[in-house]
Amino acid sequence: MKSKIMGLVLATTALTGAAQAAELRMSWWGGDSRHAATQEALKVCGEKHGHTIKPEFTGWSGHYEKLTTQIAGGTEADIMQVNWPWLSIYSSDGSGLADLNELSDIIDLSSWDAAQIEAGSMNGKLNGLPISTTGRLFVFNKTTYAKAGLDIPNTWDELLAAGPVFKEKLGDDYFPFEGAKLDAALLMTIYGTQKTGKALINPDTHKLEWTKEELADAIQFYKTMVDNHVIPAWKDVAAAGNVRLHENPLWADGHIAGTYQWDSTYFKITKPLNDDQEVVYHGLLSQDGQATPGIYRKASMVFSISANSPNKEAAAHIVNCMLNESEGVAAMGTARGVPASTAARDQLLSADAIKQVQIDAQAKVIQAEGPAIHPMMEFPDVRSALQDNLELFAYGEVDAATAADDMIYAIEEALADIAD
Repeated sequence: MKSKIMGLVLATTALTGAAQAAELRMSWWGGDSRHAATQEALKVCGEKHGHTIKPEFTGWSGHYEKLTTQIAGGTEADIMQVNWPWLSIYSSDGSGLADLNELSDIIDLSSWDAAQIEAGSMNGKLNGLPISTTGRLFVFNKTTYAKAGLDIPNTWDELLAAGPVFKEKLGDDYFPFEGAKLDAALLMTIYGTQKTGKALINPDTHKLEWTKEELADAIQFYKTMVDNHVIPAWKDVAAAGNVRLHENPLWADGHIAGTYQWDSTYFKITKPLNDDQEVVYHGLLSQDGQATPGIYRKASMVFSISANSPNKEAAAHIVNCMLNESEGVAAMGTARGVPASTAARDQLLSADAIKQVQIDAQAKVIQAEGPAIHPMMEFPDVRSALQDNLELFAYGEVDAATAADDMIYAIEEALADIAD
């Protein structure tokens, strides 16, 4: 009799396990290394939790359009890799994607700090769990600064003062910094954010926060950097072919000794350096009377779960495994950058899969203060409004006030399109 009861218990347990098993889908974009790492993570996490996951992956091109069509038709995958700015389109009121707070008994949210959770939240609903957090930091070439007899600058005034010293001691083709195109626009943005204490676009009201005068002042600061031989003139960068920083021999040999870059680009911008060059991620420059350090920080991408998924709990097991559990973390590695999850970072650092300098750079990003950025700051129309009008100013075709007027008009038009 006892053996029959035990057999019934085992049979019931097996049936319960089978009922809990789920067939899931996961979609993402990326390159070959990300595809391979993610498929391996899905395999080990699926085996661990008893689920099967069908991978659906593409390159970057066309992924937004595909995912948007799927979400509009309710055919999206259970688990999705979502570009952070897209949250405002897919779930502006928080209901378009699952609220991961409701799955916190499965997903260990303690691996993310409050700012990261806020970054993935829409209307108080956690619609996307940041996979990695990235921000813009100042990077300086210690070797060239030492050659000029200067310490690494801590303030904008010190950076401005370095320009004439570089020119006098090292020559006309040495610059303490660089900035053109998007980099110039973002330099203008951080300078203005520090000075005003406000984000250019308020993420809560979806309105421009800066006045025309405040924007014109930030635009004028670009010319101040050029006039002080801090950065090469925009037209000179264009005449040289708009060579990307990591492909520029002037960066590799130290002729350009500073830049404002994402912390996640560490290997991209350090690998090309000549062996005798050393650069450091320095954090943010400051200015007298600033209202905020003005960090430009964002979740580089998030994992979301479909609001339509019939297997949200199973999907949560897989998300937690990939981001927090040893099997998934080992498989994923740094295929999506330095992980936002502290559990994943600690594991990969212990395994020497990431470098301490990357952890230190990310810590500067996470610990720095600044107003939250609006997702529209990442959209092409807004970036074009900033970059194209700053270029016209840089070429002397318009003054700062006109450039500010045109930026405001174009940005407000882009915001109106989103509202519609």
